[in-house]
Parts: sequence; structure tokens; C-alpha cells
Amino acid sequence: MRLVNRPLRLAACAGAVLLAAAVGCAPQDESPGGPRAAGQGKQSCDRGKLATVTAGRLTVGTDKPAYAPWFVDDDPAGGKGFESAVAYAVAQRLGYGKGAVDWQTVPFNNAFAPGAKKFDFDINQISISAERKRAVAFSSGYYDVRQAVVALKGSKAARAKSIADLKDVRLGAQVGTTSLDVVNDTIRPTRPAAVFQKNDLAKSALRNGQVEAIVTDLPTAFYITSAEVTDAEVVGQFPVSGAAKEQFGLVLDKESRITGCVTAAVDALRKDGTLAALEKKWLSDAVDAPVLK
Repeated sequence: MRLVNRPLRLAACAGAVLLAAAVGCAPQDESPGGPRAAGQGKQSCDRGKLATVTAGRLTVGTDKPAYAPWFVDDDPAGGKGFESAVAYAVAQRLGYGKGAVDWQTVPFNNAFAPGAKKFDFDINQISISAERKRAVAFSSGYYDVRQAVVALKGSKAARAKSIADLKDVRLGAQVGTTSLDVVNDTIRPTRPAAVFQKNDLAKSALRNGQVEAIVTDLPTAFYITSAEVTDAEVVGQFPVSGAAKEQFGLVLDKESRITGCVTAAVDALRKDGTLAALEKKWLSDAVDAPVLK
């Protein structure tokens, strides 16, 4: 499959009039997704006519399994679940109906690893971070994230009331996630955290007593305790620290020519209330948990 969203780098705009008409020579801005998040130069956002991986179609990546409540029945293409619904809402804004959206399986860590991408954007609970921006571009945030702790009911970890109470707990989290960052940088446990390739493995470790608690985002924590590990509970959530909120963003190729268009679509969905309505519909259970300080 031929990639069409990676323009040639130009040493200068002078003397390249024909190419400039295609890729533009406008200064690059600093938008929410990081440098070049507005796209590489001035780009057209004509509906359904973007410089996508496959002309006339939009390719969206996510991991497998595709977990609830972000997706329903492990079916990203179904349109059910918060992230599936957001992906289709963004696609609609860009001029691509449901029938023009193709889904591709992309392992979590591969989505933001350096290198060319074969998707137009990836949606998979990926937090925007300065480190990741060095390898990929991000849209503006489509969801404000809180991290949370899940432990088996009646356990020592379940009785934690503060971050300090978790320091001697055997903790686990998925590799490459901000959940693991919270364990290492905020909790700073006395023993190294157990690191898992998938959340499924972390949940199994919790069930089997290999770890006493796991850290994940708040909606996933509520889903785990309500549908998957029903003898577990959400112990609490972590407060937002610093000036910037943690946000999930759509991931794009570092050189993507459509990042600005995708960001504009996300911003419009936030402004018109679509994102809030989808969050209420699909993530309404994740509304309250004690804050651990």
C-alpha cells in the first residue's frame, strides 16, 4: 500500500512553486498536538479529499483486543463504545462516512513508536506527552484523563486512603502507559512495579494474587470492577497535577499532512458538545471515586 501523506522535505520554498502549491511553505505552528500538529504547511481540509493513506478512505488504527468501555464486543468498526464513536464522529467531520472508514490493528506501543505509519490516525487511549511528540504528531485532546487504582475487595491495598498507603503495595501496570508513569513517579513504591504487555495480563495477575493492585485510567478501572474482576473495587483516583491536564489524543504520523484537519475536527466536536455527549453515553459510570492525596 502506498503512503501518500508523507510529503517530500523542501530545503527552501524559493524555486519550488509547483511543489509549494501542494505542500505549502507556511510557518509551522505550535498547536496542542505539538510541532507540526497543524499539518506540514498549509493544507486543504476539503471534506473527503484529504491526503490519506488510501485515497478517498480513512484508515484508523487501534489495538486488539479493543477493550470496553472504549469499544464494545472487541469490534472497533461497530460504532459502539466511546472511542469507536469518537473515531466515526471525527471521520464524519472530515467528510468520510462510516462506509469509508477502514480499521487496522496496531499494537499500543507501535502506534507512537518512531517510523512511518500505515494509518491516518490511531485511537487507543494514548496520552499526549512531550516524549511521544518527538516520534509522532497528536491531535488536540478528545478526553481528559484521570488515573485510578484497582484492588481486590478486603485487601490491604483496598483500604488505602492516600498515596503513601500504596508505597508498600505490590503494584502492576501496562508497559508504555501513563498508568505506569503514575506508579513510578507519583506512588514511588518500595519495590519495582510488575509490568505487563497487555491490560488483560495485569487483570489476570490481580485475580491470581501476583499483584495487590493495578493502575489504569478511571473509565477502564470502573469497567474492570463492574464486568471483569467483580471481586475488585476502585480504590481511588489520582489528582490532576501540574498546569496541564493529561489528555488522550489521536496519533498521526510525524509528517502527516492532515494533522491540522484532524485537530480542527476534534476541536469542533468539543465545542459543539459532541464529545461531552459521547462521554456521558459511554463513560457515565466513571463519575466518582475518592481522590488519593
